[in-house]
Formats: sequence, C-alpha cells, structure tokens
Amino acid sequence: MKFFRRALAFFAVLAVAFQAVGSFLSWAQRQEDAPADAWIDEDEDEFEDA
Repeated sequence: MKFFRRALAFFAVLAVAFQAVGSFLSWAQRQEDAPADAWIDEDEDEFEDA
C-alpha cells in the first residue's frame, strides 16, 4: 500500500511538472509572436520631432 501511494504521488508530481513546462512553453511562444518593434517605432517618432 505504501508503494502504491508513493507511485501515485510520483505520477501526480510528474503530471504537474509536465503541465508547468507546457504552460511556460506556450507563454514563451506567445511572447515571440508579439510585435517586437513597437518600441522602435515610438523612438523613431521622437527623433523626427527633435
């Protein structure tokens, strides 16, 4: 019975770890898809006004 509980706990922790890694990779992918040149456009407008 002790072995069964430890194995169940191990698989539960493993499932949570995989979920955390999947969430992180999903977040990282969304960050890559975001427009990265938003700050550059704003800086160019400031230089044109000067």
